[in-house]
Amino acid sequence: MFNTIMLVFQIIFALLGLYQLFLTCFGWHRKKEDVSHPPQKTFALLVAAHNEEQVVGALIENLLKLKYPRELFDIFVICDNCTDGTVDIVNSYDGVYACVRNNKSQRGKGFAVEWMLKELWKMPKSYDGVAIFDADNLVATDFLQYMNNDLINGHRVIQGYLDTKNPNDSWISSANAINYWFCNRLWQLPRTNLRLANFLGGTGMCFDAALLKEMGWGATSLVEDLEFTVRCIQRGIYPKFNFEAKVFDEKPITFQASARQRLRWMQGHFDVTRKYMLPLLWQGIKDRSWTKIDAALYVFNAYNYLAGFFIAAIIWGDVLLFGGNNVESVYNLLPIWLSVPYMAYIIIQIPLSMYMAKVPWKLYLRIPTFLLFTLSWWPITVHAFFTQNNKTWSHTQHTRVIRLEDVQSKQL
Repeated sequence: MFNTIMLVFQIIFALLGLYQLFLTCFGWHRKKEDVSHPPQKTFALLVAAHNEEQVVGALIENLLKLKYPRELFDIFVICDNCTDGTVDIVNSYDGVYACVRNNKSQRGKGFAVEWMLKELWKMPKSYDGVAIFDADNLVATDFLQYMNNDLINGHRVIQGYLDTKNPNDSWISSANAINYWFCNRLWQLPRTNLRLANFLGGTGMCFDAALLKEMGWGATSLVEDLEFTVRCIQRGIYPKFNFEAKVFDEKPITFQASARQRLRWMQGHFDVTRKYMLPLLWQGIKDRSWTKIDAALYVFNAYNYLAGFFIAAIIWGDVLLFGGNNVESVYNLLPIWLSVPYMAYIIIQIPLSMYMAKVPWKLYLRIPTFLLFTLSWWPITVHAFFTQNNKTWSHTQHTRVIRLEDVQSKQL
């Protein structure tokens, strides 16, 4: 009986994996985004900052150099519960607004953004779009040109291309960079090509201001980006991915910092899955909307990781302790003509996505440590599952200043 139950679970999660693998094939082709409209839309650029004196200045200088009419955008830095010199640094730049928030009981980016939007609506000046960044980001100078174009074309929620500004700092930061290249090309782009909903990544996001006023932010979980994505999809508003609008995010360089960050993400992911997955799936079935069903399956990914860990632990435990005589693996049931190409494509996905992203060849040497990084998701996911009610937000420390010129020079 146990073996039968295990086999059923393996088949279910193998089918989910096969579905995602099938989707990646639609990321091989990319149609380049164009800019067909002159600058028209006005933007409020919101920068979420908590004790970011080390990096916020570089981002502000970067935003002030955007190739977009300066009169059409304003910069607001949300100085959220700051105890360092962040406010003073922001105030040192003309025309940049330091918006100070102090609320020790409601900490985290979701609460900070919700507060800032309420403050924004009180201001006499109105905006067509709202873009949100993290203080450690760097933004391609043509970012607002693409957002302007997408808003004019009727898109109401847009996610830019997330890249890493420090891929060479450590094996951890390079693993995050590889993960971004993979997700952009083989998770996000396929959904764009198939006209499914894309998913917000927490930064480099742009919203139609009228939509934010109508919906409210309302996303205060540890993964506010995923939560807001689901709320949009439930209303039939499908976020769009703009492959050309690049934002460079700083990633942790130590395993401890990365594990803490990923634990927070997975805790939030389980929380969002518990609240939204089944209602979204049922809504997709009732509406006969594959977009909503696909989104529900995406939200379920936290449990895919969890199930993958336990299934692998049971199978390998059986192999090591009993010679593999008690638990049947679903892969043993596949004919060799199917299993070999299947496993081969799984293996080449990572170098394929890196090749299509045109990354420097030296980063291919980081693939073995990326696989180790991937395996480390399993214990983090298990820990997150049993601590998912912990909603304590944690801050990622920064070690040095990187400017857009530094990032672009390393890409040449």
